[in-house]
Amino acid sequence: MVDTPISPLATPFPALPPIAGATPRVARARYKTWNRCDLTFVELAPGTAVAGVLTNSRCPSPEVEWCRAALTLGRARALVVNAGNSNAFTGNRGRAAVEAIAARTAGHLGCQPSDVFVASTGVIGVPLPIDKAEAGLDAAFTADITDWKSAAETIGTTDTYPKGAMTTAIVDGRTVTLVGIIKGSGMIAPDMATMLGFVFTDAAVDPALLQRALSAANAPSFSCITVDGDTSTSDTVLAFATGAAGNAMLVDDDSAGADAFRAALNDLCHQLAILVVRDGEGATKLIEVEVIAAESDRSAHRIAMSIANSPLVKTAIAGEDANWGRIVMAVGKAGEPAERDKLSIRFGNTLVARDGLAVEGYDEAPVAAHLKGQEIAVGVDLGLGDGQATVWTCDLTHGYISINADYRS
Repeated sequence: MVDTPISPLATPFPALPPIAGATPRVARARYKTWNRCDLTFVELAPGTAVAGVLTNSRCPSPEVEWCRAALTLGRARALVVNAGNSNAFTGNRGRAAVEAIAARTAGHLGCQPSDVFVASTGVIGVPLPIDKAEAGLDAAFTADITDWKSAAETIGTTDTYPKGAMTTAIVDGRTVTLVGIIKGSGMIAPDMATMLGFVFTDAAVDPALLQRALSAANAPSFSCITVDGDTSTSDTVLAFATGAAGNAMLVDDDSAGADAFRAALNDLCHQLAILVVRDGEGATKLIEVEVIAAESDRSAHRIAMSIANSPLVKTAIAGEDANWGRIVMAVGKAGEPAERDKLSIRFGNTLVARDGLAVEGYDEAPVAAHLKGQEIAVGVDLGLGDGQATVWTCDLTHGYISINADYRS
């Protein structure tokens, strides 16, 4: 992570327990001139199931392409994460780096290269140095076992604090544990999930069910956050289930405990997604945008994202200005069904516009007080149907410009 002031929206890293069958280690590959670990290696028990959701960018990194192919096999023995270099837009040299990492890790573990999952994050357009990657891996293979906080710190780039979460579920009469670590601060506008996130559980889950559960959990979590409207070339969320808890294998939705596992995964993904928005580059306010009474859920989501991605909305909230006209603008430009004279808008619990007009004589005091807080709620009622959606974003401040203007230096 970078040496910058911690986000005012940061939350403490929780005490995350070890996950049997998932062993994290970290090392220094020295991808950048920083005095910190930047390579994470997690060894996974034989038979570990894997699922993933990956960026929909048409310019994906070689790591994304590698993971997309490996996911079809459903099993994993290792995860390798590089920080400081995304290895994206690097042609054959980038692909060669991923293949070298997978081959070296497979040789160490005695598995197939396709059992090794690789993710990288950082500057685009610079090939990942294979010599540094291999030296970092060799150091990681013999490093002491570390904890999830250290792993979360190691995968960060412009993050200002490590991000992790956990939850549990009762499956087949046994308590199974899910932990997750995630990185992300900028280039956050998911067309699935705009960051690197990794979930580890000791539950025994069939890969196909794990994939369905993760895809379903992604929709209302990672795909409902945005910092800046920019979808990364490297977005990757992977879930690994080691089976060490000893529960009867979850094979489909009718398996005992499948509903509880799905609910726990949904909860964990939501926690992780909000942590990313709380660390939005330069952010001082967490913003929840709720859209109701749209023609469909899809329409509500598109409108909510139009509001959440609007620089005018985000800067107004940064300045604590209840400029609801900018909300109207963002609704209107979304390209979704909307009728001006049915539209209502609120800040917090205060209705400021209704039926296409400002609420006559509304009290601005509670709105002003709400906007001075760190957690802001914006609500839109379209008055058209039953569609609804909630997304999360952050404000846009001078800090975002400063961080990104100096990103490569």
